[in-house]
Amino acid sequence: MSRNGWLMVVLVAAAAALAATWVFERRPPVAQAVLGPAPTTIGWAGHIDLIAGDGIPGLRDGAAIQARFADPYGVAVAKDGAVFVSDAGDNNRIRRIARDGTVSTVAGSVEGFADGIGVAAAFDTPSGLAFDRGGNLYVADTGNHAIRKVTPQGAVSTIAGNGTPGFADGAQARFDGPTGVAVGADGRVYVADTYNDRIRVIAPDGSVSTLAGGERPGDADGVGTLARFDTPTAVAVDAMNRVYVADLRNNAIRRITPTGEVTTLARAMPGDEHPPVHRPLSLAIAHDGVLYVGEMYRGLVQFARDGSAHQITGQTQAQRLSRASGLVVADDGTLLVADAGSWRVHRVRPVDASRDAGTPQVVGPSPDAPLPATGGRWPLAPQDGWHEVVGTLGEVRGNYQRESRDHLHGGLDIRGDVGQQVLAIADGKVSSPYAAWGFGELGEGLAIDTLGYIHMRVGRTPRGEPLDASRFLIVPGDDGKPERVRVRRGTRFAAGDALGTINGMAHVHLSVGASGYERNAVALGFVNYADHYAPRIDRIELLDARDQPLTVRRDGRLVLSRATPGVQIAVDAWDQVDRNLPRRRLGLHALGYQWLDTTGAPLPGYEQPRMTIEFNRMPADPDAVKIAYGPSSGITVHGSAITRFQYLVTNTVRDGVLATGQWQPGELPAGDYVLRITAQDYSGNFATAGRDLKVRLE
Repeated sequence: MSRNGWLMVVLVAAAAALAATWVFERRPPVAQAVLGPAPTTIGWAGHIDLIAGDGIPGLRDGAAIQARFADPYGVAVAKDGAVFVSDAGDNNRIRRIARDGTVSTVAGSVEGFADGIGVAAAFDTPSGLAFDRGGNLYVADTGNHAIRKVTPQGAVSTIAGNGTPGFADGAQARFDGPTGVAVGADGRVYVADTYNDRIRVIAPDGSVSTLAGGERPGDADGVGTLARFDTPTAVAVDAMNRVYVADLRNNAIRRITPTGEVTTLARAMPGDEHPPVHRPLSLAIAHDGVLYVGEMYRGLVQFARDGSAHQITGQTQAQRLSRASGLVVADDGTLLVADAGSWRVHRVRPVDASRDAGTPQVVGPSPDAPLPATGGRWPLAPQDGWHEVVGTLGEVRGNYQRESRDHLHGGLDIRGDVGQQVLAIADGKVSSPYAAWGFGELGEGLAIDTLGYIHMRVGRTPRGEPLDASRFLIVPGDDGKPERVRVRRGTRFAAGDALGTINGMAHVHLSVGASGYERNAVALGFVNYADHYAPRIDRIELLDARDQPLTVRRDGRLVLSRATPGVQIAVDAWDQVDRNLPRRRLGLHALGYQWLDTTGAPLPGYEQPRMTIEFNRMPADPDAVKIAYGPSSGITVHGSAITRFQYLVTNTVRDGVLATGQWQPGELPAGDYVLRITAQDYSGNFATAGRDLKVRLE
């Protein structure tokens, strides 16, 4: 580490020693006041501390870790160290986290469009936040297509936009779903005008102009209107009044000079398995020009001034940020992040090995967060009828390149006819600025709050006609033909509303939960869904180091030496639910194993089954599929004739935790034993046949 890097660590440690828990309680030590801000350390590893939010959606002021948010999207820090949060969803408020951790409401109360003081004001899906030097807070009021200002006294006014989506510069400016806002040193306000695909500027006199971006979404560098953006979501301004842009759908970070010249600083290239940036959603810039990016799915990335990218928080379950929608650099160089998908606000600081050892990071939604109120509806008509379930959470899935263990299935598949309408199962509000994806592809889908509907023509009939032009915006390409469908952040849907029509996949994939924290959709309690079938176990095998089954048998027992190196316990099993076709094999919910003596009594340490696999929550790590399943598993593609679930029960996949393991034959004395498998479906049925394997150790 460089001398400057060590200085940064020393100063952060000194600040921690002088302050209480929260980052906004920190005061810089004397050394920092004399020397000025330390250069930003490059490539530091982040530790995530909880600032506020108990991980359950709702509205509750008070103590920080008991507070509740509905959609904490934007974040900004005031001069006194207080943290301000735009809380959208059903709350539509600006919240404040004081230095003592108390959460309160500054402005807003109901969804609407009204200026006023405090709760007399109204917002509709407030998103990005930024302070000016005078302590005024600027709000990208997405659902009102306006930019609002909140004074230090809590007075809310509208500085641009009239509540109607559109595009116009000048004194009567119009925006279309702005989500990002920043303030330059000269007092000009910069706006990421998301669905106009432009970067706008509001002068101190209130007039609005376009800094860069043209009529249609695209991907092009250039000057002013010759440049193209695609769904820009955040902006940040450096000391030279250069504007940085999170260009979400282009998977790029762009920079605009004061004269409007746009260049691309970083982007994901086709086929890159580890791109420097992916789906950038939020931005923050340090005092020395180091840039931080919050991504929709991967967490936080740092970009040094030389262009190098460094992951600050990762994709493991212990560090998984669900949706890093708001980001700001605090005075001490740590980061404040609003995790909209987890209903929490965090501080990310450098890892302190001695302090953090053994201390879990509180991330993700609370396990107690309620499921959406669906009333048992199905996403197909009749919503109170019965529909065949053809895939469950955690099943192994392959790809089209002959990899049978490509990924874990993240939801519930419900069979339907091609062209059949897909219906909303709950009232909901679109929270993501990029809620519809995959136009024309088999994986096309739409996310409404924590519910995802996939494998459909979003917002279109089978002939491509719009179902509701006010909510589903069909965007043409350069040739005039439909190129995509947009659904604005803040759009509301009611249960039973048509969302699209089933595409060639002939089923609806329904996911429940924030990204990386998907839950089992069976828990929604679909009307007339029932499972009275016990899981079936086809075979139990012990695999050697080459993943080959041990085969020596004598007297009806599998024989192996106690000197055999560790082995894997592999179980072929599957489930079926009521009224499904007999050929429809489904995955299990939970599995474990237990060692018994020949009388059926559990051995010491195995009094209860060791339940190692449980698909109660979707693991975030992409390698989870090869930890849960053996090499003989696979549904190569949906609809293949062969379905095989070979579970590796000596590995652990449960509660978002992953671990590999083996059973060591040497742990037991020579003799005869019984290996018993516990195989359970979500409805609580257990396999009784084929669950035992007789083993002899020599």
